[in-house]
Amino acid sequence: MSDLFSLDSVDDVIHGRLRLGVMAYLINLGDTDFIQLKAKTGATDGNLSVQLRKLEEAGYIEISKSFAGKKTVTGVTLTESGRQAFIRYLENMQRLINEASAIRVEA
Repeated sequence: MSDLFSLDSVDDVIHGRLRLGVMAYLINLGDTDFIQLKAKTGATDGNLSVQLRKLEEAGYIEISKSFAGKKTVTGVTLTESGRQAFIRYLENMQRLINEASAIRVEA
């Protein structure tokens, strides 16, 4: 592998399967709510809550609470920091794919 890519450059916060799905979903929408994310990811309430908390602690998303009538709505918004982190993540994954493709072609 070249010096351009290092596994240390892979963002472990994003790399988890469910967190990656959340980030990929939010990159296009910018924001959504917990119910929509749960439906799109097929996650349980508990697992999704834990994974959203990790993304929030990293500063990648913001979580808000509001009410629709008497029902609590949990909003999830991608932050600018999260957007930039996801772009870097994708760039790093592309480098890894390119490295792997180059090795296969040379073999």
